[in-house]
Amino acid sequence: MEIAPQPITFCSKEHQKIYREWFDVADSDGDGRITGSDATKFFALSKLSRQELKQIWALADSKRQGFLDFAEFVTAMQLVSLAQGGREITSDMVKNGDQMQNIEPPSIEGLDAFKNKGSTIDIEPAANGSAQAQSLSSSQWFTSKSAKKTPASAVTSIIDGLKRLYIEKLKPLEATYRFNDFVSPFLSNSDFDAKPMIMLLGQYSTGKTTFIKHLLRCNYPGAHIGPEPTTDRFVVVMSGPDERSIPGNTIAVHADMPFNGLTTFGGAFLSKFECSQMPHPLLDQITFVDTPGVLSGEKQRTQRSYDFTGAISWFAAKCDLILLLFDPHKLDISDEFKRVIASLRGNDDKIRVVLNKADQVDTQQLMRVYGALMWSLGKVLNTPEVVRVYIGSFNDKPINEGFIGPIGRELFEKEQNDLLMDLIDIPKKACDRRINEFVKRARAAKIHAYIISHLKKEMPAMMGKAKAQQRLIDNLQDEFAKVQREFHLPAGDFPNVEHFREVLNGYSIDKFEKLKPKMIQAVDDMLAYDIPELLKNFRNPYE
Repeated sequence: MEIAPQPITFCSKEHQKIYREWFDVADSDGDGRITGSDATKFFALSKLSRQELKQIWALADSKRQGFLDFAEFVTAMQLVSLAQGGREITSDMVKNGDQMQNIEPPSIEGLDAFKNKGSTIDIEPAANGSAQAQSLSSSQWFTSKSAKKTPASAVTSIIDGLKRLYIEKLKPLEATYRFNDFVSPFLSNSDFDAKPMIMLLGQYSTGKTTFIKHLLRCNYPGAHIGPEPTTDRFVVVMSGPDERSIPGNTIAVHADMPFNGLTTFGGAFLSKFECSQMPHPLLDQITFVDTPGVLSGEKQRTQRSYDFTGAISWFAAKCDLILLLFDPHKLDISDEFKRVIASLRGNDDKIRVVLNKADQVDTQQLMRVYGALMWSLGKVLNTPEVVRVYIGSFNDKPINEGFIGPIGRELFEKEQNDLLMDLIDIPKKACDRRINEFVKRARAAKIHAYIISHLKKEMPAMMGKAKAQQRLIDNLQDEFAKVQREFHLPAGDFPNVEHFREVLNGYSIDKFEKLKPKMIQAVDDMLAYDIPELLKNFRNPYE
């Protein structure tokens, strides 16, 4: 099971040099991105039809971010060359990569005139220094103390647009009603720019670390594999210039990494958290989160020194995919595992189940194991839908055909290919996932604001504040119901009552803010108008 390399891998250094020159010419503002506006001007020199260019953009901008980086620009140019040669452009060309080898650069007519035109246009931005301002602005929005709105010209992608909307419309609501204390820390620049993440969960010795090693086809720094509970910490495996392990306290304060929110779990957690960096083409697209084995049996009685389920819940909100790994010989779901799965509430669409090491049982036993696993999961997940279960043996050893036979081998290969396609789609769906999580967060912030302002309204003006607060906390479920009826909100979107009550005990409700309709309206407008307009502005420029 191997993820195919990007088409730029098949491009010679001489051709990459040519494409780099063209990329710099097409990039009108020098921010390292070819926007739809840039593309329509430069791609027109290829003399291809609008329909052909529409398809080329759709294949090159596979992540649907609304712009092309250099690697995606190279893919587009290679597709342009194939289209000029009379080839029919299909998605299989990019997926397989075989047809993208040894492709000559396309014919670009009027390139010199385009260069001269571009150089005269670029004089004015250079004089104003706006090109540099645009490239730096998205990270400065999170640190600037200025109340001025971000200029629309600084937004050159969907992610930039979400950053802008968050700073201007959503973050003020979160800050006013302390959303960061109750639900989730404020988002930073790195939260928006982070690569897609995959988290692996399961009991010890179910093959989580081996699964990552199998995909990377090599060990990563700090990896330990064995039948005993070897991974005793959270390990983030991500791309880096060299092979090294970074301690948790260092990562948590690193501005370029999306892990600042983990500081809320304290030093006990950070001492059990580390980052493993290494240069690898797969890690350029995906980050893996390896977790400690979930405790079972007698070991459950040993309490962890940090909030394990809370940390899992934090990572679940950040991750794009959650893999629950099971072993045919460890199908029991322990109390801690039940709490872990319960903490994934709200992220059900991200969960995939992997029945690993399935070649250790014969075909008849595998059928019974599969049925027992589905029965166990049905009691824990509490959903009427059947969860997708991938069956296989995800390690570097050859499949044990003595147990499973030729039919089992064919089944394993098909299942592994299905899982592989699911993993390949993750970077392509990353931008859509960001939008989805952003909208989910905005709705959660709105409901939180309604709850906090309602509790504030129920407090007396003068006497008996302590008793009133205790009454509200004790009857929090009823207060949630009142808010739901008053504002016609879906019950499933409300936070966990017990967690909310626990946090609320540390605050004085009387000091909360009253409802500010203008803030709520700003978020409503963002959801109804601003986000759809953003998606419209950065859709395929040839539509």
